[in-house]
Amino acid sequence: MLRGMVCDASDADLIAEHQIWAAVDPNAKNEAFNCSNGDVFKWKHLWNVLAEQFEIENYGIEEEGDKRWSLAEMMKDMGPIWDEIVKEKQLFPTRLEEVANWWLLDVVFQLEVSHLDTMNKSKEHGFVGFRNSKKSLAASCLNKQYLEWL
Repeated sequence: MLRGMVCDASDADLIAEHQIWAAVDPNAKNEAFNCSNGDVFKWKHLWNVLAEQFEIENYGIEEEGDKRWSLAEMMKDMGPIWDEIVKEKQLFPTRLEEVANWWLLDVVFQLEVSHLDTMNKSKEHGFVGFRNSKKSLAASCLNKQYLEWL
């Protein structure tokens, strides 16, 4: 699973910035654009970012070899543990099933090919925004204020 596969991501704030640019900049008129952070990563480098954010030391995901794992399977009985985390960290009350579509993540993580887009056309038309995916994941998506806002 994810054997050496590189991925890209799209930060929500960058997408908003890109959409505003595309709507008001004359260079973007009547054009269609991809939008991604502009970097690539391997999930094996980001698992630690997630683990640190949630103060987890041993998260039990191994990417090496042909070992297949399923987030849907791993998360099926974790509702009560999530409820404890929500209470302890004073997060906005949510059920674990509302946090992610585990089956969809399984599909994404089991892809055997990389899927990347390019921001070249946007850059050629004048958009220069980008995000660092690692920092974006740690700061934008998983911080306590964001989860409370949800």
